[in-house]
Amino acid sequence: MAAADGKVISERKTAFFAKLLKLLGEYPKIVIVNADNVGSNHLQRIRKALAVQKAVMLMGKNTLVRKAIRGNLNKNPQLEVVLAHLRGNVGLIFTKGDLTELKKIIDLNKVPAPARAGALSPCEVIIPALHTQMEPTKTSFFQALNINTKITKGTIEITQDVHLLKVGQKVGTSEATLLQVLDIRPFLYGLKVTTVYDNGQIFDASLLDMSPDVLIAKFKEGVANIAAISLATGIPTKASLPHSLARGFRNVLSVGLGTQYTFAQLDKLKSAGPAASAPAAAPAAAAKGADKKEDKKPAKKEEPEEEADLGMSLFD
Repeated sequence: MAAADGKVISERKTAFFAKLLKLLGEYPKIVIVNADNVGSNHLQRIRKALAVQKAVMLMGKNTLVRKAIRGNLNKNPQLEVVLAHLRGNVGLIFTKGDLTELKKIIDLNKVPAPARAGALSPCEVIIPALHTQMEPTKTSFFQALNINTKITKGTIEITQDVHLLKVGQKVGTSEATLLQVLDIRPFLYGLKVTTVYDNGQIFDASLLDMSPDVLIAKFKEGVANIAAISLATGIPTKASLPHSLARGFRNVLSVGLGTQYTFAQLDKLKSAGPAASAPAAAPAAAAKGADKKEDKKPAKKEEPEEEADLGMSLFD
């Protein structure tokens, strides 16, 4: 009998390895989820919901999953980064689709659950001020929890909101009983996306909550910071090059407006009217004002170093 049971277990392991290796070779994206407080019926409902995205969920012992991944590293060595995240009660969801949409489906498939004594609260629990249907003889129960009450029409009324549980706080017997009596199911349980593997790259699931607009804004902010550092240090980069060219071109326009030198872009600017050429003419006007002040002083022989400095200012 023991030999038969051992054979069945061995066959299950073999089938599990074969299925996992097939999924590892077929799907480029893996979502690692935590399955604490998720029952078998709940998992079945989530599997059906994931079928819309043509995603496959696989639950198994971490030791078997690690062994299968290590055996597949010769074909796909990038999978090694997944090994460090196979801890606790976790499962794998394989997909070829959009990871953000997949996470939305997982987050939507959560069910309310009562607070059981001994469990850790995954969220803050606040009982609002309300009129209960409990008899006045239960007043001592509320007093033990330091909850202010009064008797209204022969029943107990909670007079103000009560912050009953904090995140990570252990649920006591009194708290669990109170929530059960008030018919409050404060917790939402379901699969929790913890880590994402995408074509060799692994990252935290929080990145999936960022919208494209947020990502673009952060990228622009980073490019602007690089450009500012490059301009301040005088080290040219691709980020600072457009700014350097624009600054140099404004200097050339200013010189053209202040002298008889002209070129196609300057002619176009002049033809657009005085308002268009005002920004470029401002530096030239400032330079003329400086020249008038210098005319009052004895003329000095121009030195080569000043010509070099002028040339540099045109293209800084």
